[in-house]
Amino acid sequence: MSAPLRLRLDAAALTDNWRALDRMSGAAACGAAVKANGYGLGARGVVERLAGAGCRDFFVATWAEAAALGDLGVGVSVLHGVREEDMPTARSGVARPVLNTVTQIARWREADGGRCDVMVDTGMNRLGISVEEVGQGLLDGLEIDTLMSHLACADEDSPANARQCAALQGLRGRTGAKRLSLANSAGIALGADYAFDLTRPGLALYGGVPRGELAGMVRHVVTPEAQILQRRTLASGESIGYNALYTATAPTEVAILNIGYADGYWRGFSNAGAARVGDAVLPVLGRVSMDLTAICVDAAPELAEGDWVAIDYALPHAASLSGMSQYELLTGLGARAERIWA
Repeated sequence: MSAPLRLRLDAAALTDNWRALDRMSGAAACGAAVKANGYGLGARGVVERLAGAGCRDFFVATWAEAAALGDLGVGVSVLHGVREEDMPTARSGVARPVLNTVTQIARWREADGGRCDVMVDTGMNRLGISVEEVGQGLLDGLEIDTLMSHLACADEDSPANARQCAALQGLRGRTGAKRLSLANSAGIALGADYAFDLTRPGLALYGGVPRGELAGMVRHVVTPEAQILQRRTLASGESIGYNALYTATAPTEVAILNIGYADGYWRGFSNAGAARVGDAVLPVLGRVSMDLTAICVDAAPELAEGDWVAIDYALPHAASLSGMSQYELLTGLGARAERIWA
């Protein structure tokens, strides 16, 4: 059964974005963060297309996410490490753990787990062992593929970026790790010093622009499309939607769309967002509700019940309109939408 809401996904834009980030990564390999269901687009579809473009390193948050990709034959790392209850899945070889704590490292050693990655905290104070613990030999003897850290302020011109870069550089040769990795999407834009041996872009793969240097280099990937459930005419002086946030000053042609904040089209788009059909711009009228959104269709009077419209969703602009981050706009895209790759 087809859904009345779909996400139109541009496969060429996705792979072109990865290739652009790969070029910016220089001699470093370029991986892909596909956690949170491929940032909302559908992880399997993303991985299949990026693997076809040449990507070899993929990153998820949990073992359930890794297991869902296990039959695709790609290299996957699980960023949240390995809990005791994760060990049966981890030992199956479906993915490598990114070990984050002394306890996780001990657990992996005791199980003779084999190859792993390790997260080092160089200043974010989120996940990872300390630089000092590495220096004290905590990782000695581990079979480490990638020793990685994560930038806290890469989307800003912060002195913290250089401090973190220097801290990771200081660990080169201190462990048996084959590779060092630091840069996310924004980190790639900081320059060659941040690329190390492997970059791990996420947001920019999907059309997000975390730093100005990436504007014009990455393309929009996802466009929500919603079906019209009802047409109506709003008389002058009538209001529409919850709390009557919009009142017509003249007779207004209206379409009610099958999309709302339960689908990731947030209330911040109330009286601010827009849909399109061809060149016609169709503004959102009133408050976005859980499952429904009203738009003005004066510019496209031929639209009827059952027709489809595209929702404006270019990430930087949509973020400024809605007050949501580009990350939230992507990962909040709802499960009710059918994903269609083109």
